[in-house]
Amino acid sequence: MLKVGLTGGIGAGKSEVSRLLVSYGAVLIDADRIAREVVEPGTPGLAAVVAAFGDVVLTGDGTLDRPKLGSIVFADPERLATLNAIVHPLVGARSAELESAAGPGDVVIHDVPLLTENGLASLYDLVVVVDASPETQLDRLVRLRGMAEAEAKARMAAQATRADRLEIADLVIDNDGPLDALEPQVREVWDELTRRTADRA
Repeated sequence: MLKVGLTGGIGAGKSEVSRLLVSYGAVLIDADRIAREVVEPGTPGLAAVVAAFGDVVLTGDGTLDRPKLGSIVFADPERLATLNAIVHPLVGARSAELESAAGPGDVVIHDVPLLTENGLASLYDLVVVVDASPETQLDRLVRLRGMAEAEAKARMAAQATRADRLEIADLVIDNDGPLDALEPQVREVWDELTRRTADRA
């Protein structure tokens, strides 16, 4: 098994790279998806979040009000740290569970948005970074996701710098161009990952 950390800044195109890798045969463990699962209604994770932040972070039907929680934690580093201390161990445990179900010859892609920020590179056999310029990221967030420019810039500023991400990269996928330029690069990375997996067998 080859454990690969996949990361990239918001708007860099990491989701599209994940989708392509899965289509080639990778096993995907998506940290964002798991982070949502561990705070679904009835979970100990949601109970812990409500205990820390109050009922104000719940919607009328008892689900987590993500925009409300986001507005609280993104404005306050201490409260963000509180949230992370609840969610990250739960995500880690579920990720390990999913990883243990993968086969010995599998390429396991851990899609981790905050891999750089949380110093997680050493957990993986290698790190793949999806790279795009800040200008491209901003354009995609505003044009494709409909974010206000100020919000997009704030989200980008809260993440690691482009230089920090590239510093931990073993392989880099340049996604600054059009979508049709992405697929050949991802295929090339996949070939490299499968070669390294075979070398470990």
